[in-house]
Amino acid sequence: MRPKEREFLSIWLLLLALGLFGVSALAVRRMDVRGLPENVSRELTAQEQAEIIARNSPLTEYVRLSPNVTFPREDAVKKITVHHMADDISLERLGEVFAEEDRRASANYAIDIEGRVALYAEECNRAWTSSSPENDHQAVTIEVANDEIGGDWHVGDASYATLVELCTDICQRNGIEQLVYTGDELGNLTIHKMFNEETECPGPYLEGKMPELAREVNQRLAEMAGNKGGGGGG
Repeated sequence: MRPKEREFLSIWLLLLALGLFGVSALAVRRMDVRGLPENVSRELTAQEQAEIIARNSPLTEYVRLSPNVTFPREDAVKKITVHHMADDISLERLGEVFAEEDRRASANYAIDIEGRVALYAEECNRAWTSSSPENDHQAVTIEVANDEIGGDWHVGDASYATLVELCTDICQRNGIEQLVYTGDELGNLTIHKMFNEETECPGPYLEGKMPELAREVNQRLAEMAGNKGGGGGG
């Protein structure tokens, strides 16, 4: 074979290999997309949102399901992990962010500055939130909006009050009898920085509120258990 013929053949084989690689990658991509639930990455009807909320927290006011989720989670819900948004953005805008597959991030819930709740990953599924698949397969993850950008990353009273309500509701529905904050990943109330040394999430303010959050949630759970167990005398 002449040198020019060998050169032409080599180029042709290279182009063929690149073409086959592209087709294979596209096929895998299409398989991934087909494997996702049909209700992710799009605006949902009111009826669809109502059906999803019925399976999750009744505190939810907005639903936009993210594709950046493992369907389903590999463990039962045993924990809650708190994050902050490091911003004050709308629940709708955060839903658009989590809908971007290149972001490779999501959360089960988020709470905005007004105390409204959104759902981005159903509780039966694992959200990609905490830099730890092991944690996230066990935890319901919650993003909380900040009313102060930087500094202590303060969270407003309305957002914090809803955080207490949402954590109580998650525990009650998932059979978590008590939240325990130990300051490390051994407790069942955890924060993002426990799993990623490069982040301060959820910021000094929320981190400092974790013992109080556990106490308030546990008090409510005890009251609910007492009301449920108590009987009325005639």
